[in-house]
Amino acid sequence: MAGSQQQTDAELLGRMLAGDEEAFTALYRRRQPGVYRFALQMSGSEAVAEDVVQETFMVLMRDAANFDPARGSLAAYLYGIARNHVLRAFDRERALVRFDDESEEGREPPHENLITRPDPLGDMTRAETVEQLRQAVLALPPHYREVVVLCELHEMSYVEAAEALDCAVGTVRSRLHRARAMLAEKMRGRRVREAARGDEAEAGGRGEGASAQGLQTARCFA
Repeated sequence: MAGSQQQTDAELLGRMLAGDEEAFTALYRRRQPGVYRFALQMSGSEAVAEDVVQETFMVLMRDAANFDPARGSLAAYLYGIARNHVLRAFDRERALVRFDDESEEGREPPHENLITRPDPLGDMTRAETVEQLRQAVLALPPHYREVVVLCELHEMSYVEAAEALDCAVGTVRSRLHRARAMLAEKMRGRRVREAARGDEAEAGGRGEGASAQGLQTARCFA
């Protein structure tokens, strides 16, 4: 197994195509975590991420001979397969919500995992900020979300992301620029809403304090 860890993806894939099961296992252990994180960050669902991982590596087992190293890395190839399965999951979800009688007329409701829910706490910790950013990423349209996940969270280059998404490098660059602007706007909106809720809570607290003081004064004179 130590030898497998030192081999490149291409070398392991060659062994796999020759029928070496150990090579496939080594590739799976090396690339499964990244594929899972990508699917989870795209969907917000552990169940979807697990299904996507399974489907991605089933495709690799079945169609590995179709991989063309001239078109990009094996990692980009796997992310491309995973992306297709994530988008299929979105399509299935949209097909289901069309039958929801409680949906707003003429508008498809978002997946529950994509809904940005308000945080009841007034003071945001770092963990809360990270969670809010995660929710903001999930709320992006898929074609913007995927470039953020690949380029920002997985630190892929524009070229690698373009290979995974089967699009031009310029498209990745322009989508990422737009996605960053959308995320910045969403986070600014969140901070404004948080500040407004904090002001309301403070005002409510003063009102409750005055009411309590008035009640105590009334009791003193009873």
